[in-house]
Amino acid sequence: MSSSAAVPATTAGRSAVLSPPAPTTPDAGETGSDAGQAASRPPLRRRPMSPVRRRRTIREGLLFCLLILPNLAAILVFSYWPAIYNIVLSFMDWDLVAPMPEWVGLENYIDLFTDPEFWSVMLNTLVFTTVTVVGSLVGGVLLGTLLATKVPFTGMVRTFAFAPHMLPGAAVGMLWLFMFDPSFGLSRFLFNLVGMDSPQWTTTSDWSLAAVTVAYLWQRLGFVTVIYYTAILDLPKDILEAASLDGAHGVKMLRHMVLPLLSPITFFLSVTGVIAAAQAFDLISILTNGGPGISSSTLSWMIYEEAFQKFDIGKASSAATVLLVLLLVLTFMQVRFGEKKVNYAS
Repeated sequence: MSSSAAVPATTAGRSAVLSPPAPTTPDAGETGSDAGQAASRPPLRRRPMSPVRRRRTIREGLLFCLLILPNLAAILVFSYWPAIYNIVLSFMDWDLVAPMPEWVGLENYIDLFTDPEFWSVMLNTLVFTTVTVVGSLVGGVLLGTLLATKVPFTGMVRTFAFAPHMLPGAAVGMLWLFMFDPSFGLSRFLFNLVGMDSPQWTTTSDWSLAAVTVAYLWQRLGFVTVIYYTAILDLPKDILEAASLDGAHGVKMLRHMVLPLLSPITFFLSVTGVIAAAQAFDLISILTNGGPGISSSTLSWMIYEEAFQKFDIGKASSAATVLLVLLLVLTFMQVRFGEKKVNYAS
C-alpha cells in the first residue's frame, strides 16, 4: 500500500477514536415508556436535615442576625426615625420651649404654601440646583476629556481640580468670601481689567444667589471631573478606534460615542448632584446667611432658619417634609425615565 493512501486511513481512524459517540435518539415508543415510568414514579422526598446540619444552620442564622443588628439599629434610629418624627412634628405647633407639642393638623402646611416667601425660596432652590447640576456635568465632561488626552501637567491639573472637593464647605466659603471682596478680592482685579467695578457679590440681593452658586459649582466641579476622567480612561478602546476609522473625531466622537458610553456615569452624577445641591447649607451660611432678605435662601436654609432662629418647629418640619417628598419624586423620575436612556452595555 502506498503512503498517500495510508494517511487518510490513519486520520479517519484517529477521528473515529477522538470524536464522541453520536447521541442516540430514542424512538417514540421508548419516549412514551419513559414518560409513563416518570409519571408513575413516586415524588422524591427531601431527606430530613440531620441534627448536626440543623444546629449549624441555626448557629449561622443567629450569627448573621447578630452581625447585622447593629447596622440595622443604627439605620432605624439615625435615619428612619428622625424622618418619621419630622413628619409627625409637621402636624404640630412647638417652639422648643413648651413641654409638649400641640396638634394643629394641616395648619403648618397651609401657612407654608400660602407664604409668598416660600415660593421665592423654592425658585431660588430650583435655580441653584439646576445651574450647579447642569454646570458641573457639562464642565466635568469637558475637563475630564481634556485631562484624558494626556496634555502636559495632567497630574498636577487633576490634583488642583479635585482639591476643592476635599475642602470643607466652611473653608470654601471663606475662600470665596475673600475672592468676592469688591475692594481687595480677585473679583475687583478681574472686573478692573475690563474697566468695570466689581459687584457687591454677597451684600446685594441681585448677586447673592449667583455668589453662592459660583462657589458651590467650583467645589463640586472637581469631583465630577475626576469621575468623568476615570470613566473616560476605562472606555473600550476598540470601539473608539473603530469609530475613529469610520471618520468620527473631535466633537463628533464626543457626541455620538463618548457621551452615550458615559451615560451610566452621567445618570449617577445627576442623581447625587440633585440630592447634594438640595442639602447645601454651609456655603450659604458662610457667604450670605441666606440674604439679603431671602435672596439667596434655599429650602435647606429656610428649614434651619425657621427651626433655630424663629423657633417654629412645625413650619420647619413641614418644609423639611416638602423637601423630602421633592427629593423622593425627583429621584424616582430620574430612575424611572432617565435610566431608559442609559447604556449599560459598555
